[in-house]
Amino acid sequence: MSRNSGIFWAILQCSMFLGNSFVFWQFEGKEVIDASTRTLVFLVLTVVAISGVICLFFLRTPQLEIDMLSRRNDLGRTDSNNRSALQAFKNSLRLFARREMMFLFWTFLYTGIELSFFSGVYSAAVGFTEKLGPEAKRLVGLCGILVGVGEVFGGFTFGLLGSRTVKKGRDPIVLLGFLCHTVAFYLIFLNLPNSSPIGPTTDIAYIFPPCAGLAMLCAFLLGFGDACFNTQIYSILGGLFADDSAPSFALFRFTQSGAAAVSFFYSSSVPLGIQLGILEFFCLIGSFTFFIVEWEDARKKRDLAFESLIQSPAEEENEERHPEEELR
Repeated sequence: MSRNSGIFWAILQCSMFLGNSFVFWQFEGKEVIDASTRTLVFLVLTVVAISGVICLFFLRTPQLEIDMLSRRNDLGRTDSNNRSALQAFKNSLRLFARREMMFLFWTFLYTGIELSFFSGVYSAAVGFTEKLGPEAKRLVGLCGILVGVGEVFGGFTFGLLGSRTVKKGRDPIVLLGFLCHTVAFYLIFLNLPNSSPIGPTTDIAYIFPPCAGLAMLCAFLLGFGDACFNTQIYSILGGLFADDSAPSFALFRFTQSGAAAVSFFYSSSVPLGIQLGILEFFCLIGSFTFFIVEWEDARKKRDLAFESLIQSPAEEENEERHPEEELR
C-alpha cells in the first residue's frame, strides 16, 4: 500500500510541475499578461481537464467490487440502499466516531492548511516581495515548479522504497515531513517580510536582501514535506479502513478541503508571521496524532503476531494427540 500510494501521489503531482512549467514559459518576459496568452493558457488547461475526465470512463471495475456485487446478487439483495447518498453519509458519520479517525482528523486539518499556503499564499508572498528585484514575478512560477518537484520526488522516493518503509513504519516518514516543514517555515520567516502575503511591499525581513535561492529551497521543502504527509495518510487509510475505504477517503478530502477554504479566506489579510505560527502549531498537533494512530496499529499487529505464535504450537500438539486417541 505504501508503494502504490507513493507512486500514485508522484503521478498526481506531476500536474503541478508540468502545469507551472507551461505557465512559466508562457509568462516569461511579459510584464502585462495579454488576452491571447490568457486564452491560450485556459484553453490548454481546459482540454487537459476534459481529457482526464474522459479517461475515467475507460477504467475497469476493480475485481474486488465485482466479487462483492456478485455475492450480493447471489444472496438476493440489491445494493441500491448501500449505494445511496444517505447511506454513504451515515457510514461516514459512523466512521468519524472511531478513535483512529478522530485522531487523524487533526492530520487532515493540517494538510488542508498547508495546502492553501504552498499553493497560493507562499508564491504570492514571493511575488509581492519587491526587494527580490525585477524578477520577483518570475519567481512565482518557479515556486510552483519547485513545489511540484518536491512532491514528485517525495512520491517516487516513498513509492520505490515502499517495502522498506512498511517494515520501519509510517511514522519516520511523517517525522521527516514535520522536520522539512518546520525548517521551511523558519527560513520563510527569516527571508520574507511580514506583510508579503497582503500585497506588494518594500519591507525587509531578517535576511537583507531577501535571497531568491533560499525562497526556492523553501518551496521544494514545502512540496517534499507535503508528499511525506499525504503518501502516509493514503497508506494508513488503505490499511486501517480497508472495508470502508470510500467513506474514509471522503472524510479526508472533506476535512482537507474545508481547512484549505478557511485558510484561503484569512490568508490575504493575516501577516506572514501569524500564518506561519498557525501552520507550525497544527503541524505539531497533526504529526503527534498521526504517531498515536500508527503506534497503536503497530502494537495491535505485534499482539496478533504473538498470539499466532502461541496458538500454532498448541494446534500442533492437538493434531499429534488425535491419532494416538484413535489408535486407543
